Amino acid sequence: MYVSIRDDILHATGFSDFIEGLKFFGIQGIELAVDREYRVRRLRPQDSNTHYLINRSEEIAELKNEAESNGVRISALLLGNNFNAPDKVKELDWIVRSIEVAAELGAPAIRIDAIMSGEAELPLEEREMIFASGVKDVLDKTSRIPVELGIENHGRQGNDPQFLDGLMALVQSPRLGMTMDTGNFYWAGHPLDRVYEILEHLAPKTFHTHIKNIRYPEEMRQTQRPLGYKYGEYVCPIPDGDIDHRLVINMLKKAGYDRDICLEDESLGRFDQDQRRKNIQRAVDYFKAIIA
Repeated sequence: MYVSIRDDILHATGFSDFIEGLKFFGIQGIELAVDREYRVRRLRPQDSNTHYLINRSEEIAELKNEAESNGVRISALLLGNNFNAPDKVKELDWIVRSIEVAAELGAPAIRIDAIMSGEAELPLEEREMIFASGVKDVLDKTSRIPVELGIENHGRQGNDPQFLDGLMALVQSPRLGMTMDTGNFYWAGHPLDRVYEILEHLAPKTFHTHIKNIRYPEEMRQTQRPLGYKYGEYVCPIPDGDIDHRLVINMLKKAGYDRDICLEDESLGRFDQDQRRKNIQRAVDYFKAIIA
């Protein structure tokens, strides 16, 4: 197990040069987002050239070489996909290509999104069928590639354990599991004890993680709250929140998880740049101590 960080979070701490940022915090792992134009942020920008194009083999080779020569470990690629997109063929082609690239970069997993357009108007079974159909297509087209797909518990649908369990049962693939976001079930309104139950249930299916935290008033922690209740007010630096990540790390260790603990502190907007860096450093040191 090791500490990594999302590229967006590293950028939010003032580092456009990700290699410099990783060295500053004393970590090696980074999750890189892939947009629908097949662009990935450069680890070290070159003037106005800020992205690699991963549909060009020479640029994938450049990214791989730059990562390896600087001791950077690409822990996962992040996709904000939509399995109910109007142009499903184009959407699935993008996901397939990203899986191929992840394999070339040595990333064991990609983060896929649970959010779909129109999901609020669809019954649960139909949503599961649409999502499962897209996932199966992608898995079939990449059957020889040892990269796993981690669904993030993201949004209303993704934080519904019934949806996640139903989807796993429909797809029945060892390559489909979770990007466990440790804060999102709490964001979705589940009481704290229920959050731990869900995380423990999903730990054996976890391929990747996103780590964040929230600090609610004590009287609210074990109550059922509305989705996203006052998140901007109560989101906090990772070591300061209600979720005890020592318990979560132990759950993951017990389940055999040995990959990255990926920092996604969404409280950074509440602080100046100096304090942002201090909060991330605190989180890095906190998780290094827990892992050890």
